[in-house]
Amino acid sequence: MLASSIPYQVTWEKLPDDYVLDDEPVDNINQPSLAAALTESLELAGKLPGSALTTTSYGICATLNGRIVIKAPDWGYVASIRVPREEVVRSYTPNLQGDIPAIVMEFLSDTEGTEYSVKPTYPPGKWFFYEQILQVPNYVIFEPNSGALEVYKLDDSMRYKLQSLESGDRYWIAEMNLFLGTWQGIRENRTGYWLRWWNEQGEPLLWGSEFAEQERQRAEQERRRADRLAAQLRAAGIEPEN
Repeated sequence: MLASSIPYQVTWEKLPDDYVLDDEPVDNINQPSLAAALTESLELAGKLPGSALTTTSYGICATLNGRIVIKAPDWGYVASIRVPREEVVRSYTPNLQGDIPAIVMEFLSDTEGTEYSVKPTYPPGKWFFYEQILQVPNYVIFEPNSGALEVYKLDDSMRYKLQSLESGDRYWIAEMNLFLGTWQGIRENRTGYWLRWWNEQGEPLLWGSEFAEQERQRAEQERRRADRLAAQLRAAGIEPEN
């Protein structure tokens, strides 16, 4: 029985091959970029194991009283799947195919407030589904336009509790051993607020463009060092080797 006055039976069953999934576009142009940024930095930092699964507007399933429920968070992270990857191409069923997601995120794009829906009747609201059915440890709600970030964590009573900021302006996500916070700047021609990761030492997990810039600066420093050395050798009457 879930934390509701209505009894529920939750089972974990593979989505039938002939099940017709919704094929609607994402709510707005920012969502894919926000999701990709989260995944890219994990991969480049070596924090995306081969068994892990990151999801973007991708169906996560459970069967509630014999009826399939599918929610597609804007971003999610599963630490380990236990089936071949081709078995989770269309959707993912926790417990049956791998771990419960460690974290799911919703990026606000309208004023309907569906991210906060605790509706227990079929089809259940997002909040109810993540908290009571899947019991995802971390639920993140992010408003890209304002940069407002809310991080909820399951407490001992298996209810979401709003978390307080740690390490200045970041939230600790214990299941990932990383901090999560907002960053303001330009990426992929979009100026605004982004979500990103920081490690335990407070260092940001870099994106590819930042790695490239870091390498450019390193090469420039090496060039200047070589130019200074060549000038010193010439001043001493020694012609440097090419």
